[in-house]
Amino acid sequence: MYSLLLVIIYVAFISLGLPDSLLGSGWPAMHEQLGVEISYAGIITMLISVFTIISSVFAAKITVKLGTGLYTAISVSLTALAMIGFSFSTAFWQPVVLTVPYGLGAGGVDASLNNYVALHYKSRHMSWLHCFWGVGTIISPYVMAYALRSFRGWQGGYLIVGLIQCALAVGLFLAAPLWKKQEQVDSSDREETPLKALSLKEVFSLKGIMLWLIGFSCYCALEQSAMVWASSYLAECRGLSAERAATFGSLFCIGITAGRLISGFVAEKAGDKLMIRIGLAIILIGTILIALPVNYVVALVGFVVVGLGCAPVYPSIIHATPDAFGKENSQSVIGMQMAFAYVGSTFMPPLFGVIAKYTNMSILPYYVMLFALIMVALTECFYKIKKKQSA
Repeated sequence: MYSLLLVIIYVAFISLGLPDSLLGSGWPAMHEQLGVEISYAGIITMLISVFTIISSVFAAKITVKLGTGLYTAISVSLTALAMIGFSFSTAFWQPVVLTVPYGLGAGGVDASLNNYVALHYKSRHMSWLHCFWGVGTIISPYVMAYALRSFRGWQGGYLIVGLIQCALAVGLFLAAPLWKKQEQVDSSDREETPLKALSLKEVFSLKGIMLWLIGFSCYCALEQSAMVWASSYLAECRGLSAERAATFGSLFCIGITAGRLISGFVAEKAGDKLMIRIGLAIILIGTILIALPVNYVVALVGFVVVGLGCAPVYPSIIHATPDAFGKENSQSVIGMQMAFAYVGSTFMPPLFGVIAKYTNMSILPYYVMLFALIMVALTECFYKIKKKQSA
């Protein structure tokens, strides 16, 4: 039962990654057919993030009431509904409306599953699960490319992913009793503290919480900024053609996915704190390589290195949360972490675009480095507070 549930969670993480890169790969065709400017993609992504943040904030209360299994099944059903809806969209207002179930579903899956894994599984599984999320983000552009070529255009890409999500939702509803049985086994094997649905005031009153949340937001800001702007940096600052820059820009995603696969083998022995520190140090090394005014190959290596450094940070922070703030508070804290994560990943990459417009694209490595240094300072302050608290 334990192993079967883990397989279901792994599949759910692939499914979680599938829609994330679908809009970007399909938008060049979508915006023409929907009759809007290419910049309108920002409206959709912003709205998805807003509803994901709302869902993440309230995830603890819903999880406590429904249980992780049922809440995950409902959340995946919402994303499936959104994907199917996208596949039948013929006007821009329709995908705009569908950002509501899309965002609410994505936030629910993210917050509930991350907390469940942090509580019940070892740190290696957290790394590998987020590696599987990366697999999902890599697969979906190929699904969209196939659809654009051979199956109903961009609507076909959303339909395929929507049907996959529907199948997963059905499987999750059928598997809902497994979650309850596993929770009963866990409770009988050890003294299990029930989850608390903390109010916002109670969450923000936890010792060191703002350092933890802002640090996590900084991580997500640097990760998404590197992912979004890597190709533009290579084209404008390293002289690569748009086609080659787009191809090499994916090296960051490959680095982060491969890094999570590798970090899973060492996460348990190293521990979450050391994995976070190692990851941040590698990120800083990568940004230096990107910034060096030498052959573009060094910059390419730098983006891979930044990706490898990012790999252990996100899963290690999530996995460390129950120990840092108490298992009973973990769902409320992780829900708030997801909200802060989306704030960082939604608003900081566009901010870089504005800054680069008035300065130069060459400041990208320094922008990423700044967030990494802020995160180093905040996490180290957090560790000192916790050390004093436990002394």
